Amino acid sequence: MLVLAGVLPDFRLQSAGGDSATRIAVTAAVGAGVFGLLSALVWPLLVRALLLVPALVLGLLVFFLNGSLLLIALRLSPSGHGEAAPETAVVVAAVMSAVASATGGALAVRDDDAYRRRLYRLADRRRRRLTGRPGPSTHGAVFLQLDGVGHDVLREAIGKGLMPTADRWLSGPRPTHRLTPWRTDWSSQTGASQLGILHGTNHDVPAFRWYEKDTQEVMVCNRPNSAAELQRRAVARTGDGGLLTVDGASRGNLFSGGADELALVLSVAARRGRDNRSRAGYFAYFSDPANAVRTAMSFVAEVFRETGQSTRARVERRRPRVNRGGLYPFIRAFATVVERDVVVAAVIGDMLAGRNAVYADLVAYDEVAHHSGPRSRDAEKILERLDRSLALIEKVAEHAPRPYRIVVLSDHGQSPGETFQTRYGLSLGHLVRAGCGLPVPRRARRTHSGAEARTTVRAALRRPVEEREERREPAGRRPEPLVLASGNLGLVSFPDVPHRMSREEIDRRHPALLATLANHPGVGFLLVRSEKYGGLVLGAHGVEVPVDHLDDEHPGPLADFGPGAADAVRRTHAFPHAADIMVNSSYDPAEGEVLAFEEQIGSHGGLGGAQGRPFLLSPVALSTPVGPDAELAGADTDFVGADTELVGAERVHDVLRRWLRECDGPQVPLPARPDEQAA
Repeated sequence: MLVLAGVLPDFRLQSAGGDSATRIAVTAAVGAGVFGLLSALVWPLLVRALLLVPALVLGLLVFFLNGSLLLIALRLSPSGHGEAAPETAVVVAAVMSAVASATGGALAVRDDDAYRRRLYRLADRRRRRLTGRPGPSTHGAVFLQLDGVGHDVLREAIGKGLMPTADRWLSGPRPTHRLTPWRTDWSSQTGASQLGILHGTNHDVPAFRWYEKDTQEVMVCNRPNSAAELQRRAVARTGDGGLLTVDGASRGNLFSGGADELALVLSVAARRGRDNRSRAGYFAYFSDPANAVRTAMSFVAEVFRETGQSTRARVERRRPRVNRGGLYPFIRAFATVVERDVVVAAVIGDMLAGRNAVYADLVAYDEVAHHSGPRSRDAEKILERLDRSLALIEKVAEHAPRPYRIVVLSDHGQSPGETFQTRYGLSLGHLVRAGCGLPVPRRARRTHSGAEARTTVRAALRRPVEEREERREPAGRRPEPLVLASGNLGLVSFPDVPHRMSREEIDRRHPALLATLANHPGVGFLLVRSEKYGGLVLGAHGVEVPVDHLDDEHPGPLADFGPGAADAVRRTHAFPHAADIMVNSSYDPAEGEVLAFEEQIGSHGGLGGAQGRPFLLSPVALSTPVGPDAELAGADTDFVGADTELVGAERVHDVLRRWLRECDGPQVPLPARPDEQAA
């Protein structure tokens, strides 16, 4: 405070006539003390009162409210000589909070004993406040989802020394974890995977976004209203609330998993008022002004970092490359700083509270890899930071009131490759229009990105999340084909036809469409309904194979897409809301590249490459996900056979449910609560 008083012209700690050095020092000491006391006592009450304010606005209000507390502190000083202009008070308060945070953090990080003592005091204080007696002796479970990190990317990052915590778990003197790959469904994206993992089913989720003819609505997995509806359907189908129904916490996810403790959960983000418990996660974090200042400083630094990295990519003319201007630097900063800090803090609070099961999603890597590439240096930097978060959570577990088993997993990977539009000069929508004999605009319009962080930011700001090309067509007008993109998976629907059109109907209406799509070099295969064969897979040069005739030995047009592709396509064909035409881009097995129908150079959502191969990093104390141990440990309802691959998000749910039983934690499934059934 003394330094700031000497630097800032509108901030002084002495009277106009001058004071002695001792009196100035006393004024500074009293002012700083009163400011700290007010911050500790008044600040949590102010933040709670402002809990309904949009989250990012709350982060900005931190500085102004902090400045107000400093002005009050100066007025309460016995000397009465402290004075500051309002705008100066904001700067002084921010600097003081930042210095206090940095000093405390440096001491804690550099002194392991001090760090351990601080965590123990937090755990002990929380334990006394909640129960007054020691926590349970059984293990709790923490599931940390590293969004978009593929199995091979994780192994490469460990091999390069980017993730020392994960490396120690796997190959230390006494390895504590094992690494297991698993295979996603055709829709290799967070909505389908996380719904299956948390709620036990992802039935009828054909893509990240799709058109439903019965409701004439477009469902988008990261739209709050759609997420709430998908969760309601899953609960109705399974009859239980989800993986986290007993003393569980859901942090940063699309879905709640049946948890009571929620923070940044999209399926409840559309709620208003006190029912939106997801917003409490912001209060828990921003109730400490030092947290707000530290996060704000990191946010600004990340914006400048992204600006520099994107500028360097343009100057060096890297290929492939997508536009990273506009609001993207701020969206990236939100995903890699704000979301990470709030979610990690919430997980730490859950562990110190001794909760049975915690599931948290960290979206930082997925957001950066979409625009910089899955194996870019930008993405590797994010993996380093995520590993530090793992180390912090591991350290906290040592001081929690109960032992914890930490499971790290991913929901999908990402496959690299340039965009379809960059490669061929037109979008999938324009190709469909050409096949239908409709005029194609001369100037292509960029498609929307399906990155999860974008709608999370909009939900935090309470901005509408509707996308222009996805709105319902006016009544009485025969609409044109609706083309939606989900990574390298495209969906073509004809909104004026109330049922899923057959191949024969499409040929009668647009004779050249299916041939135009199937023979395009950027298209791998099509899935359509056939009146004669049921499901039909179409490939180039007139290849047509009924889905019931496809398998790994006779893959037909699916040969490049690896084992399990036929089963994935066959399952999606049975979904009630499968599109009239499902389009999967081509895939280059040699390079591992796909062609995204969105503006992404790292994409996921369809078949092809690393996007369909995520991972499970689980403690060796738990049974193996697959194999003989799984056969021995599995119950009749979630048995995963010996020597089989773990396929599908629903099977991952079975494994996690089994592990919860092994931890002697919550017994699931449980009946869904009435509010979930009616949501």
